[in-house]
Amino acid sequence: MAGLAACLCGLVFGIGLLLSGMADPAKVLGFLDLGGAWDPSLAFVMGGAVAVTALGFRWLRRRRGPSLAGGPLQWPAATRIDFRLLAGSLAFGAGWGLAGFCPGPALVAAAAGVPQALVFVAAMAAGMGLFSLIEHRKPGT
Repeated sequence: MAGLAACLCGLVFGIGLLLSGMADPAKVLGFLDLGGAWDPSLAFVMGGAVAVTALGFRWLRRRRGPSLAGGPLQWPAATRIDFRLLAGSLAFGAGWGLAGFCPGPALVAAAAGVPQALVFVAAMAAGMGLFSLIEHRKPGT
């Protein structure tokens, strides 16, 4: 049941990305182009996402566990802003601004066969793999 729920949630998410234009790098780059032909429409996508998430978190805080999956709810434990968070945010933002893709929309566009997204997803997977290798070679991990 948990696998089916995850599949349905992913499907709804992917459809939302396509409908909102988030899987189109030109639309995303237009949103990020504050000094040129700025397209504010994706701000509404973000606002809608934040509103739905806030309502969902409020509802979940009153529950003992997830509705569609077993186990306890897992809330974030980190409470401070550190170097890794800042460096990761800068790298994510730079990649998003240069390519017009972030991970979710890139996967949707790659599944639709967009060549640039296929390259982006391959590079993203390579970067994640490299990071994983480096992290596992650190002493104490």
